[in-house]
Amino acid sequence: MLDAGPLGLVTNPRRSPASVACAKWLQALVTHGARTIVPEISDYEVRRELLRANKVKGLRRLDDLVGHLEYLPLTTAAMRMAAALWAQARQQGEPTADDKALDGDVILAAQARTLDVANVVIATTNVGHLSRFVPAALWLDITQPS
Repeated sequence: MLDAGPLGLVTNPRRSPASVACAKWLQALVTHGARTIVPEISDYEVRRELLRANKVKGLRRLDDLVGHLEYLPLTTAAMRMAAALWAQARQQGEPTADDKALDGDVILAAQARTLDVANVVIATTNVGHLSRFVPAALWLDITQPS
């Protein structure tokens, strides 16, 4: 599953070394048959910034990528699980975002959990908050299946 960080890198029309490397990484995963999923919360996080900045090329690239990969819509089950994860983190004194924030990390973690897949991993640029709830790794540390 792609977090907003790698999703933003892959869809960025500016060809920075990081965006080129991330695009090649994603293509290698897809080519080797890895199930690659764009969660709706990641799409939302990338899309809102592209819309705010009026980045039309980035929006086209995002739409194109989402059309070629598996897309995981938000569900009631995922949102209810996210609410439970959010509450649990606060009860333990370890919130992952400000109390007034929507907290995309717990929503993403909940989307991953609702897949009910044993080997799901979230490809991210920041493992910290996500790894408390689900397996997560820096995108560049994830390799294609053998």
